[in-house]
Amino acid sequence: MGEKVVAGGFDLSDRQRYRRKLQQCLAGLGRLLAEKRFDRPKNLMGLEIELNLAGPDGLPRMMNAQVLDRIASRDFQTELGMFNLEVNIAPHRLGGRVLDRLAEELRTGLGYAHRKAAEVDAGIVMIGILPTLSSNDLVSANLSEVDRYALLNDQIVAARGEDFILDIDGVERLNCTSTSIAPEAACTSVQLHLQVTPGRFAQVWNAAQAIAAVQIAVGANSPFLFGRELWRESRPPLFQQATDTRPPELQAQGVRPRTWFGERWVDSAYELFEENLRYFPALLPMCDDEEPLRVLDDGGVPRLQELVLHNGTVYRWNRPVYGLADGVPHLRVENRVLPAGPTVTDVVANAAFYYGLVRALAEESRPLWTRMPFETAAANFETACRHGIDAELQWPRPGRGGGLTRVPAVKLVRDELLPLAAAGLDAWNVEPADRDFYLGAIEGRCRRRVNGASWQVDAFHRALESGMDREAALAAVTRRYSELMHLGEPVHTWPSAPAR
Repeated sequence: MGEKVVAGGFDLSDRQRYRRKLQQCLAGLGRLLAEKRFDRPKNLMGLEIELNLAGPDGLPRMMNAQVLDRIASRDFQTELGMFNLEVNIAPHRLGGRVLDRLAEELRTGLGYAHRKAAEVDAGIVMIGILPTLSSNDLVSANLSEVDRYALLNDQIVAARGEDFILDIDGVERLNCTSTSIAPEAACTSVQLHLQVTPGRFAQVWNAAQAIAAVQIAVGANSPFLFGRELWRESRPPLFQQATDTRPPELQAQGVRPRTWFGERWVDSAYELFEENLRYFPALLPMCDDEEPLRVLDDGGVPRLQELVLHNGTVYRWNRPVYGLADGVPHLRVENRVLPAGPTVTDVVANAAFYYGLVRALAEESRPLWTRMPFETAAANFETACRHGIDAELQWPRPGRGGGLTRVPAVKLVRDELLPLAAAGLDAWNVEPADRDFYLGAIEGRCRRRVNGASWQVDAFHRALESGMDREAALAAVTRRYSELMHLGEPVHTWPSAPAR
């Protein structure tokens, strides 16, 4: 009879029906894969960037609704926190001068948004975690006024049943609690999409997992949270802890967290969607009227809405995505590893490195993931998050001798991975001028051992040495970062003088 369970008004029958619909959707996905109904890839890449709003004082501004009203563009949307925005760039076909075109679109769009934000004494800051955020900023009252965010918060809080514990032991240690998922809003990222065929999905996803640590090592940009210097890329531990529906007893039993690197290489996209259903209870059990198997029997293509919704509540760093375009299904790999920023040039350089390297590794005759245990890829990811540009990673030795060796990430990138990324961009038919310029930014970071995180930490300590207290130093770092971000030169060229 549908006795109500605590948590957002969803009753037991809602959850049972949703579970059945998820199983039907998974069966529908299996049929679509077996019948080879998927769209042929058009070499399309997509890009989303999450952004922060901060004032001239470097402090967060809780006013995304007012800023979005002024921007008045569908390209810009709300994100979880009132100090967040997201910009979505229309898909681009990989090839030619795509990287320069992408950079120009981003500069134009972000520049316009920044000018509009300035009308209400705010500005756009593209950074992994805004250094000036305090625990008082990340509370449920500062979640964006959008129903789905309130509902998601209610469901995760109800599933956990107690306060969230944030405990990150880095250069310094942060230990505090939160009554909501609001700390997740501190994490602002770049999401890179690549459409793939079902037959190529596993190679691309495995390659993306294998290089996630390298992406973080060269791209880390989130060293501070709540005034503490933590990991060089603090988003992953923060995101996992801020969305963790597992109380401590379930963590001790080995129940998987919803923010998840994974635990094995895969052979198909189906395996990942099936894992989502097997391991993770529904957070938002909302069903539509579509009967996916009936739609398939009638010759149509189902939307698989429940599968898509559930997939969106499992926060893999490389996520499988099912979608429809003009009634034709397609699969994408969504790479969620990178923090936002520091500059447009750096964002596009990170994208060039990713798309080139994934293409080259996915086509190798002896794939990287056959020479590296999955546990090594996961351990590398944590090492890179902790140490950033100074990380040392376990990597397969060159040649057929086999085995792993420990190598500085910067050496690995310069000696082995940048040439592969260049070859991958050539395979995408990207213009050599674009290829060399943007991969040159990655090489420059490695040569100078500078990325966004190392620059922030250096500027912070210089500010402390000049006599500022911690709060003033973090505000000064944020202001100087914002100035240099909008000037647009890549981060490895930024001056290292004390923050003003």
